[in-house]
Amino acid sequence: MLLPGLAASQAPSAALAQGAWLVPLRPDMFSTGVLSVVLAGLTVFAATTSLVYVRERARWHRREAALAGELEATRGQHDRLTALLATDPQVVVSWTGRQADPVFEGDSGFLGAPGATLALAYGAWAPPADAKRLELATDALKERGESFGLTLRSKTGPFIDVEGRPVAGRAVIRFREVTGERARVMALQGELDRLGSEHKALAGLLGGLPQPAWTRTPEGRLSWCNAAYARAVEVADGEAVKSGIELLDRVEREAAAKARREGQVFSARAPAVIAGQRRTLDILELPTPTGFAGIATDMSELEAVRTDLQRQMDAHVRTLDRLKTAVAVFDASQRLVYRNSGFEALWSLDPAFLDGHPSDGEILDRLRAERRLPELGDYRSWKAGVQAAYTATRANEDWWYLPDGRTIHVVASPNPQGGVTYLLDDVTERFTLESRFNALSRTQRETLDSLREGVAVFGSDGRLKLSNPAFAQSWRIKPDLAAAAPHIDEVVRLCRPLFPQDEIWGELQSAVTGVRDAREDYVCRMQRRDGTVLDCAAAPLPDGATLITFADVTASVNVERALTEKNEALEKVSRLREDFVHHVSYELRSPLTNIIGFAQLLGTEAIGALNEKQREYTSHITRSSGALLAIINDILDLATIDNGALTLELEEVDVADTIAQAAEGLHDRLTDSKLELKVVIAPEAGPLRADGKRLRQVLFNLISNAIGFSSPGQTITVSAARSEGHVRITVADQGRGIPAEVKEKVFDRFESHSLGSSHRGVGLGLSIVRSIVELHGGRVELDSAPGRGTRVTAVFPSAGVPLSDAAE
Repeated sequence: MLLPGLAASQAPSAALAQGAWLVPLRPDMFSTGVLSVVLAGLTVFAATTSLVYVRERARWHRREAALAGELEATRGQHDRLTALLATDPQVVVSWTGRQADPVFEGDSGFLGAPGATLALAYGAWAPPADAKRLELATDALKERGESFGLTLRSKTGPFIDVEGRPVAGRAVIRFREVTGERARVMALQGELDRLGSEHKALAGLLGGLPQPAWTRTPEGRLSWCNAAYARAVEVADGEAVKSGIELLDRVEREAAAKARREGQVFSARAPAVIAGQRRTLDILELPTPTGFAGIATDMSELEAVRTDLQRQMDAHVRTLDRLKTAVAVFDASQRLVYRNSGFEALWSLDPAFLDGHPSDGEILDRLRAERRLPELGDYRSWKAGVQAAYTATRANEDWWYLPDGRTIHVVASPNPQGGVTYLLDDVTERFTLESRFNALSRTQRETLDSLREGVAVFGSDGRLKLSNPAFAQSWRIKPDLAAAAPHIDEVVRLCRPLFPQDEIWGELQSAVTGVRDAREDYVCRMQRRDGTVLDCAAAPLPDGATLITFADVTASVNVERALTEKNEALEKVSRLREDFVHHVSYELRSPLTNIIGFAQLLGTEAIGALNEKQREYTSHITRSSGALLAIINDILDLATIDNGALTLELEEVDVADTIAQAAEGLHDRLTDSKLELKVVIAPEAGPLRADGKRLRQVLFNLISNAIGFSSPGQTITVSAARSEGHVRITVADQGRGIPAEVKEKVFDRFESHSLGSSHRGVGLGLSIVRSIVELHGGRVELDSAPGRGTRVTAVFPSAGVPLSDAAE
């Protein structure tokens, strides 16, 4: 603010200055008086200003001194308050308004939350329930001015007094640690509350125990018992204590009293009557600060379980003794505590030595001394490795190859309670069998691979388990596909291009997959597109698998076809020949009969006398015609037999008469050949049931054949005998005999062999003999060798029964 005079003096100057811009200033306008006034005004102004400044300065100096004194007093008070706050661990928090920020005084280290500002983080240092109470009380103080006071225990242990109240319009909360006697009292109170709670819990536990429990005074008198004790002695709770009813028998009571007098713990297992039943109890009574306390545990079930366990253990031991596997159990101190009979048999150790509970190392040392352990260069390291099982956490197995050739499989299993259980198996035989099995498998594999037949084995799942190269080559399957175990469906798909017949493949698939009701063999023949013929056979195996074989029979089928065609041609030729022979025989027989009749008529000279030459010619005609008729009759008989039209007229035939009749027809030939016929009939030969005519035909042919191969002066023997119920008629000669290569053909038709003799024939004699004898159910036997003649025996069954039936 400007002074009034100064303002007035400055007004013209201002106006003048303002006007100076409009009118040029001239020096003659100002006078000396005006300048004097201006200077005088300036002087007054300066003097006045100085006086005001001095006066105000003095006043401000006095004010500053007063404020400095107040500040010093305030600082002193602040220091006193700070010292006061520091005397106790405490924090003071205040709010000037509901929305104002809190002001903190003190340190919250005693709360376990460093920094005063963390005092309001109740959850950081107070239990959850107390933290919730503090939050509610703080909100009520700030909003409604409600005071509160709480004492709680922080998470770190100390007790905390929390007091909140409104002070001079402020909300103030003080947190202070409880110390001194009060803290100790509160700690003791807390401990007392805890002990009281624990006592109540313990009392409740003891009271609810199913085992009888009790307490006694220092004098041994019953002072408390639980409900189980009262039930055991069958009285009410209070009555048991009041009457002093004891649970134990006299002997146990005296032993317990003695232990109480000596201040010792009494522990015993004794029988007792519990609620009228005999039970086994474990008694434990021990001294306490206020007397004695005891508990009785019912061990009856445990004893029963222990007895049952012992019985099971005994059975287990008996079972282990029957095992071939050697079992040895060593305890934590490496001492033998159990071994079975298999262990003794395996190592042949002295039972007395084993009964002494030797250590593991001692047993190993003895076995090594007796050369029953593997012979190794570093025995110590090997032994340490074996005994490492005592510190192992899992079972370990090893193989011991002994000097005597045995192989032992060793399993060392650590026991949970310490020690090791050894299981030792002599697997020498198993290894030998396995080696033989592997060798056999390799042999079978090589054998299978070398087979020309294709072989395939399908498992129960329908997949190819085994096959040989011939199978893959036969069906043109790549070896890698066959080795990949394809399914039967895939194999059929690969084989179908060569043989597309679905019916046979369906049968094979059902045989492999077991779709059929019963597993049976299946056989078929496959005519493939490439001309190959395969015989397929499917056979079930015991393990559920199926074996399928493919045999290439193309060559044999072709040969069979050729043989069949040739056989059909031969049969046709044979039929044509028989038809021709039969037809020719009948065509020749009629004129031949006429020739024989007229020759015989001429020989009787009924129509006129004949000279000697005519008579000779007529005789030759008669003999030749008779021989030709016999041949024609034989041919007709064979044709009749082949057609099955020849029937036998069986009757009782005298063998001797039949031989005589046959020999009579050959009398002239015998005489002309200078041969002797000898007939030997055994008495037991008896009659023979046969066709007499055919029997004479057989004998005629046999004797005729013998005459043809005999030399003059030799003897032909005809014998008959009965042997084993059969009649044997034998014709024997002393001729050249028959070589071995001819013997097989002498009974064939139209097979004629002179064998160096003058005999000639069409080869029907022996053939018709065999046919007639076989019609009788008999057989023909031939015994001959070069240089010792020939014996032909016709064996006829007794009473006409075929030899095969008679043999049965």
